[in-house]
Amino acid sequence: MTNKRLKSLHQLLSKLEDLVDQKDLINPKISKATIGWQIDHSLKVIHAVCSALIKSNPEDYHWNFNTTRLVIFAIGRFPKGKVKAPKSVVSQSPDISKANLIEQLNQAKTGLELIEKADKHAFFKHHIFGKLTRNQTIHFLELHTKHHFKIINAILLSYKP
Repeated sequence: MTNKRLKSLHQLLSKLEDLVDQKDLINPKISKATIGWQIDHSLKVIHAVCSALIKSNPEDYHWNFNTTRLVIFAIGRFPKGKVKAPKSVVSQSPDISKANLIEQLNQAKTGLELIEKADKHAFFKHHIFGKLTRNQTIHFLELHTKHHFKIINAILLSYKP
């Protein structure tokens, strides 16, 4: 694994896996969603993005300037509460099972292994950032997963005396 962002993503997945047992914790002052929802959403995004990138035709990639992408990638974080997640990556079930989260973790790990081997011009089309190359996609996934991990950590910290 040569890409440091990919290594970071694998480490984040391991941390998320360690938190599956705490999936039902919630603090509405921090987020309306449980830790399980945060994990579920992060994994759904990784799976959907990896699948789209793998299915892409690298010959169809053309670079376009995108100010929002430039700013967000440069500052290295997403602002909290500014964008609503697409329905395709939001759980429709109020009860997210431990077994389902473990299954999604395995899918996410497989997806990351596949995109590591993808062509450098394989791409994912994001609704705000436009077409992201393989390495930009990995950067996006790292930022997105870190964003939700920060929310999870805030919820966890609210339970400590």
